[in-house]
Amino acid sequence: MNLEQLRSRIDELDRQLVALLNERTRIAMEIGRAKRETGESIFKPERETQVLERTGRYNEGPLPDASLRAIYREIMSAAMSLQQPLTIAYLGPPATFTHEAARMRFGASVDYCSCDTISDVFAAVEKGRADYGVVPIENSTEGAVTHTLDEFAETSLKIVAEIYLRIAQHLLARCARDQIRRIYSKPEVFGQCRRFLQAEMAGIELVPVSSTAHAAKMAASEEGAAALAGPQAADQYGLDVIASEVQDLRGNTTRFLVVGARCGRPTGHDRTSLLFSVQHKVGALHRALAAFSQHGVNLCKIESRPNRSVAWEYYFFVDVEGHSEDPPVAAAIEQLAHECTVLRVLGSYPRAVDRGE
Repeated sequence: MNLEQLRSRIDELDRQLVALLNERTRIAMEIGRAKRETGESIFKPERETQVLERTGRYNEGPLPDASLRAIYREIMSAAMSLQQPLTIAYLGPPATFTHEAARMRFGASVDYCSCDTISDVFAAVEKGRADYGVVPIENSTEGAVTHTLDEFAETSLKIVAEIYLRIAQHLLARCARDQIRRIYSKPEVFGQCRRFLQAEMAGIELVPVSSTAHAAKMAASEEGAAALAGPQAADQYGLDVIASEVQDLRGNTTRFLVVGARCGRPTGHDRTSLLFSVQHKVGALHRALAAFSQHGVNLCKIESRPNRSVAWEYYFFVDVEGHSEDPPVAAAIEQLAHECTVLRVLGSYPRAVDRGE
């Protein structure tokens, strides 16, 4: 076909796509009405995971799987906004990596609420100002986000989904590189870019701030200032990219969690997060952890944090493969309860389709 014929074919396909998208949306709105009648949540991460996995199996190219997932995220975002308005709280200000992760999961059609601290994200959901919250939980380079772990010790909210976002840190400024006198960013980001800072920016003042977006805002307002942040912050605050991809490891990825009132049903590809504490007795932690191996449950992660209410006592946070309703996981949790002074299921949720690797 010649160029005009090809364009005509594109026009016809667009007509069909629009008609099909509207038909899909009308059905989604009917599903939304049924959910409201039965009291179900509009956001169903287990169902979204199934849709993304199924559409991936249908894909024969040349469209990459990642592009197809991004398209379907926006389709589902638009449908959710028509089923029921949703507000998503995130660690702000706008253009943080948490904001990017939230948009990657919920799309552009829902409302977003910027929060100053991780505690504020939890409070926004607990008090009903937001339907869900997005918080960072760990980075592949710097490890756990302890503020988030501490919040889980105090909240009744559940983990309902996880998000993996590949993190690319750029040096942003309005001045030339040789005019930079100070660099703003989060302490964790300075750790992620340690080699670059030592080799290329030695002697320059490093100023820690609460977020990469705030760092970019400061860099935009001060002479001789720069920021370590993502490209979305450069766009938001009108900064130039002075140096790209300056993080030590190119595979640097942050895992985020979505918190809400209740978690979903099993999908067959789930993860469960638990919090527990044990008595100060010889072998107590060993006996507690043995519950997982005895029931064939894979332990993916373990972290400890001080109990802020009792000096020198600790909470343990673990992630295991499987849903809390799966018989092996349920049996392991039941056995674990006999060894613990505190035990809480923080949530069972689908493992992310894209792990940012």
